[in-house]
Amino acid sequence: MLTGAAALRHYRLPVPESTVIDILIPASTQRLSSADVRFQRTTRMPEMVYGPRHCPCAPPARAAADAVRDLSDLRAARALLAGVVQERGCTRAQLEQELDAGPFRHSALLRSVLAEVAEGVRSAPEAELRDLTRTAGLPMPLFNPRLYLPNGMFIACPDAWWPEAGVAVEVDSKRWHFSPDDWERTMDRHVRMGQYAIVTLHFTPHKLRSEQALVITRLKNAYISGIARPRLDIKATPAAG
Repeated sequence: MLTGAAALRHYRLPVPESTVIDILIPASTQRLSSADVRFQRTTRMPEMVYGPRHCPCAPPARAAADAVRDLSDLRAARALLAGVVQERGCTRAQLEQELDAGPFRHSALLRSVLAEVAEGVRSAPEAELRDLTRTAGLPMPLFNPRLYLPNGMFIACPDAWWPEAGVAVEVDSKRWHFSPDDWERTMDRHVRMGQYAIVTLHFTPHKLRSEQALVITRLKNAYISGIARPRLDIKATPAAG
């Protein structure tokens, strides 16, 4: 059955370009790989087979885990897993099951990205924001929490949130703002946070990568100013796994 990038493409999930087709075969089977077809012998042939009979595919979580094990770039691994989870191809728990059941070899990237996802990180830019937060020496914020007023009224779900400082961060990506309606909903969310005295910093993915010193300075300044004022009476619930 297909696995890796080829299977993810069958599910119409985000996947990096690859000219190699990975095929799972039982460990007892002998097949010679070629330039564009790579046979992967395994003792863990999935019990459930997806796709049409002429094109069986490994389940999305298995395919995603196999695809990440074939990568060497952290950013690419972050983008792949974030895309699969965001598009509801599988859950974090299913990916963790694949990590635990699969081989330890070539699992470092998968293990690292899943640790980020467990903290609420849901995209590659958010993971890069997490890295810059650590570099800045700041406490780690909550990622993608849901913010509420004391009466239970929902405010917003920012990308990052420091409850002790009342500071939120939004990574404004063009990917999510293709239509005027999307952009207007984003602006409405920013206004809702501002009316309750939440300080919101805005960065694009490009700025997180190309102007890291500036981003770090702004994060530090906002955090220091935030903890110097009375704590906002806002409740946060962590992102669901």
